[in-house]
Amino acid sequence: MIVIYCDSVIDNKVVEPDYLHELNSAKSAGFKTSLMSFEELIEGNISKALRLVPTLEKMNKGIYRGWMLTPGDYQNLYDGLIQKNIQLINSPTEYKHCHYLPESYRIIKDVTPKTNWTAKKSTINKIVITELASQFGNSPIIVKDYVKSEKHNWEDACYIPNASDEQKVLNITNTFIELRGNYLNEGLVFRQFEELEFLVDHSQSGMPLTKEFRVFFANKTVVSVFDYWDEGNYGETKPELDSFIQIAQNVESNFFTMDIAQKKNGEWIIMELGDGQVAGIPDNADAESFYFGLKDAL
Repeated sequence: MIVIYCDSVIDNKVVEPDYLHELNSAKSAGFKTSLMSFEELIEGNISKALRLVPTLEKMNKGIYRGWMLTPGDYQNLYDGLIQKNIQLINSPTEYKHCHYLPESYRIIKDVTPKTNWTAKKSTINKIVITELASQFGNSPIIVKDYVKSEKHNWEDACYIPNASDEQKVLNITNTFIELRGNYLNEGLVFRQFEELEFLVDHSQSGMPLTKEFRVFFANKTVVSVFDYWDEGNYGETKPELDSFIQIAQNVESNFFTMDIAQKKNGEWIIMELGDGQVAGIPDNADAESFYFGLKDAL
């Protein structure tokens, strides 16, 4: 098994600094490692992006650990690595399944906030926005795209206090679209806002941080459970994972994350899934333990 990291923009022979600790931890756990250029990949220069990745004698499994990729860029990475006898742990279809919330919503819908979405960017207009929001009555909602929100612009581009307030819905949604710009992932998503167990206001953005955990799964087995936020006092309460492990058996991915949060009433819910290759681990996480756990699960 080989783990491929993004290289540094400054020096393509060294790893992106944000992944240095991970790379060293992967080596300690017995993984082979290599580097690729994220910048060349997204420019469509596949051979240049993978010039430092060795061509192996026979087909091996691989894991990408780096910045988020569009499904199209992931397809190019997957195909390019196949030419080097490296098959990424998730196929392009499996990557998209967890990377785009609407793709996996049917798997988690019974234990996640009510959600609706636009089919594609071209369908985003005033009528569609207000129609989608109206399905939530006067409940509070949040707006995001298929992958990301503007949660650190909480009041201006994420949280909508009343879904029936048409002008507020349009103002916040349009601000969100403007901030995402060309990075808008596929379409708009509206989600019912849930009252979660409060931790602390973020020290920089002021957004409310809530009790959330990130669970990594490999081959449907739990690898690691991390506090989602580096700030706030989590206390001793941890989620019971049995029911979530059951749900994980139906997720169409070999390596993914499940973000779990506690509501104010004590109930645990799934916030979303993510592809494990592009999901971050917290700054204070034990990366070595993570990679040893990943090795065991594979």
